[in-house]
Amino acid sequence: MSRKPASGAVVTGIDFDRWAVILCKPDAVDRGLVDVVLDRIEGAGVSVRARTDLVAEPWQAHVAYRDMLSNPGRFPADLPTRIDNAYAGQRVTVALAHGGPDIHARLRRLIGHTDPTKAVVGTIRGDLGNDSVAAATGGGRLVRNLVHTSDDPASARRDFGTWYGPGRTLKVSDFDRCSVILCKPDAVERGLVDAVLERIAATGATVANRQEITVQSWQAHVHYWDLLVDRDWFPDRDIPACLDETYAGRNVAVAMAYGEPGLHTQLRDLLGHFDPTLAAPGTIRGDLGDDSLTAALTEKRLVRNLVHTSDDADAARRDFGTWYGAGRRDLLIAELPTQNTPADAWPHLET
Repeated sequence: MSRKPASGAVVTGIDFDRWAVILCKPDAVDRGLVDVVLDRIEGAGVSVRARTDLVAEPWQAHVAYRDMLSNPGRFPADLPTRIDNAYAGQRVTVALAHGGPDIHARLRRLIGHTDPTKAVVGTIRGDLGNDSVAAATGGGRLVRNLVHTSDDPASARRDFGTWYGPGRTLKVSDFDRCSVILCKPDAVERGLVDAVLERIAATGATVANRQEITVQSWQAHVHYWDLLVDRDWFPDRDIPACLDETYAGRNVAVAMAYGEPGLHTQLRDLLGHFDPTLAAPGTIRGDLGDDSLTAALTEKRLVRNLVHTSDDADAARRDFGTWYGAGRRDLLIAELPTQNTPADAWPHLET
């Protein structure tokens, strides 16, 4: 099995400048308003097709709300629970909307404000909504606002892969100089976290803000959203189940690596090939890895390859919000040690 292409390459043949995904949420389904919502969208001169009714899986809701989940400083601490309560096992309807290059902006104006009480007359939420942000906040739940449409072409690509499945045809100044290091469960269980961080520090990067945490399911889903969206590249494995088995409820260690522009590429080269048997000597996976893609495929699981570092500045931003919480931006500008410190002296976050 060859390495998967960059995320997004699987979804071909669709011009997402002109296509958007419509998600009729569980409250629209429960209130019998799906036909009304889709008729309103078609009445605005937008072509609606490929309607599909389905039961939402937890990972789909996690990926759909990944920007909120990876920015917990702005949202309630129990946001993952609220999302699960609203979506997991609930019926939703999705459809595709086709129009001109302004399709995304047109649809967002048509559906109206997030809070139905603030949505103007003539919008879907303004005319059909029966909830409010105030009521939702008081009830410890998500606001029921009937419908979502893709924000822009990039969101449409992600929404399409999330709700329809890939293969169907029809960017950060602070983070240029820092990367999130994720020492995976196998590194923790084999006692290799210190060794991994020492290897990274030896490159000249400053390693700090180490933290041990127990992984929540949503964190694994947000972190590996591309595997979930492009999961048809892995027909031999149930990717959502593999992620939950590998990560949920298990311990990982995270740390920050600080350096100069180019840090992301430097660290990815240091890690080596994702299959430890193909990683070169001198790389972390090549020297410390004890698993193989062949074994993982045979056992229908994810390969155990010890460590992840952020691919680029955008990934570092997402990784930071996922594993530390976006509210900890002080870690991005904190004073750093003047030299790398040994593993037993790396500062740990207070918990």
